[in-house]
Amino acid sequence: MATDFTSFPVIDVGPLMEKKDDPQMGEDANVIEVVKQLDQACRETGFFYAKGHGIPESLLSEVKKVTRMFFQLPYEEKIKIKLTPDSGYRGYQRVGENITKGVPDMHEAIDCYREFKPGMYGTLGKTMEGSNQWPLDPPNFKQLMEEYINLCTDVSRNIMRGIALALGGSPYEFEGDRAGNSFWVMRLIGYPGISSLKASDVPENDIGCGAHTDYGLLTLVNQDDDVTALQVRNLSGEWISAPPIPGSFVCNIGDMLKIYSNGLYESTLHRVINKSLKYRVCVAYFYETNFDTAVEPLEICKNKTGGESKFKRAVYGEHLVSKVLTNFV
Repeated sequence: MATDFTSFPVIDVGPLMEKKDDPQMGEDANVIEVVKQLDQACRETGFFYAKGHGIPESLLSEVKKVTRMFFQLPYEEKIKIKLTPDSGYRGYQRVGENITKGVPDMHEAIDCYREFKPGMYGTLGKTMEGSNQWPLDPPNFKQLMEEYINLCTDVSRNIMRGIALALGGSPYEFEGDRAGNSFWVMRLIGYPGISSLKASDVPENDIGCGAHTDYGLLTLVNQDDDVTALQVRNLSGEWISAPPIPGSFVCNIGDMLKIYSNGLYESTLHRVINKSLKYRVCVAYFYETNFDTAVEPLEICKNKTGGESKFKRAVYGEHLVSKVLTNFV
């Protein structure tokens, strides 16, 4: 469970990337060290920084740059890719349209989901059917984002192999029917800076994104290098800042991994408050289970926690759809 942490570990995940095609990766001394660090981070904070992931810092920066360019466009341009139920809840939403626990969030965003064939998941998937809406301006937007998504998927899969080893399983626990066909989600988010010089006077409803946990397995956050706004709640209820470390991802685990681990790992509450005068961009990539996976505690985790399941079985797609249907004005 989460502890009274005051900072977050920085983990070099390079060994997981280097050994990703080796079924014996769990016997490598460098991998064993990474696995130990992941286990401690997932038990104590639910958050960590990942470096050594292999995605060039130039690409991390370019993705944020084109996102910022889009948000700087006039509203009538941005609204051309407006998020609607007909689009499968994919596309642009203006400031205040996203809701967290009934309160409007002070951010604008483009929401993207893995695309799938209509009817593939029957009535379960109907809500999410649609094509991602990519802006035509900047012109390289779609190509850049699709390349980035592929790389984030690869990094996430390999970090999850380390987490599988940390839980005492094989590296491939989260592949196949569990997450071999991960239903990824990506949110490109812009948080306006405060207009007042008195940063201490930000009202509660100016929260960029209200306190929440993430739904899936693992989140990779690529945040602006010069604005600290992400906060994570520790066991004492204190909000601890996660300042940017250039070239790294801030990673956190989600609700589905909490269930798989039978509560050994915690999906920790976090929020965003931008007290800076600067507009803040963040690109969040969510690595999820397969859309139709029924998630329940792993046997190896039940054995470590008294033998009983502490959580009911949850179908990821149902969980996602219920959140999506209550997340927008």
